Amino acid sequence: MWWSWTCPTTSYKTGGRLEELFLCLNEYDQVAESPVPCPSLRLLQITDNQLQEWDEVRKFGPMYPGLQNLVLSNNKLGSVEEDTPQDTLQRLFPNLRSINLNNSGLNRWEDIERLNFFPKLEEVRLMGLPLLQPYTNKERRSLTVAQLPSVSVLNGSVVTEGEREDAERFFIRHYLDLPEETLPHRYHVLVSKYGRLAPLAEVDLRPRCMATLEVRWGERTETLSLRLEQTVGELKKELRALVDLPANGMRLYYIARELGSALGPEEMKYGSRALHSYMIQDGDEILVVPKTKSRTISSTSLDS
Repeated sequence: MWWSWTCPTTSYKTGGRLEELFLCLNEYDQVAESPVPCPSLRLLQITDNQLQEWDEVRKFGPMYPGLQNLVLSNNKLGSVEEDTPQDTLQRLFPNLRSINLNNSGLNRWEDIERLNFFPKLEEVRLMGLPLLQPYTNKERRSLTVAQLPSVSVLNGSVVTEGEREDAERFFIRHYLDLPEETLPHRYHVLVSKYGRLAPLAEVDLRPRCMATLEVRWGERTETLSLRLEQTVGELKKELRALVDLPANGMRLYYIARELGSALGPEEMKYGSRALHSYMIQDGDEILVVPKTKSRTISSTSLDS
């Protein structure tokens, strides 16, 4: 199905000034070129139609040479300017600043890279593409930002300089293990900027689950493996039988092996505090003292 595009240009020719044109939900799959251009048009919204070939989209260039915003969402476009040179996009759309390709059929990174050929493009919308479905939201945005160095707004969100640098570094690492012949052109550009980056080290920041400590009470010492997710109150209950004291009749003091002599013991006062919050390491100590004794424990008493 096609529509004669002479209506808006005729309006312009007869004295009207057309700046915005909305042609949504019409099932258009072809564009009939008009011999009369409409240079005043700034916004063309042709969403929810049946356009599939970029050859139809490129016809808008000569018809609307002043076009700044092109909304093509919810069409079936499968590629961007597949067989024509870079200068064709530059010539046909010299003023285009924004393009919306949401929910189109783009499925190759080459199509995204070709968007760089629009000389004034600043804003892009690329949600719902088959190409991006395998990636997480963060990966999608990072890979897209890295491919479009001149775009300052992606999917409605501003691209900061910090985000762009992070995205470009992510892009390099994303392609590190691929064969040389499959690497995209953008990869080589970014390597010349940042160098060949090493993979990021995987750091596990989760609290440790277990630690082996020396538990000391009176003249006795015993080595125990303790669950670090448990609380101080739960530890007191666990130690009742070992030290022969009720949970409410003991005080616990934590002694870091490396810092104990410098900082002294730290009383574990709060029953709801988790053991891992003390940054406990293997080889550290826990001193158990009956509550009937003085609350002040000096570091010299630990040498007995």
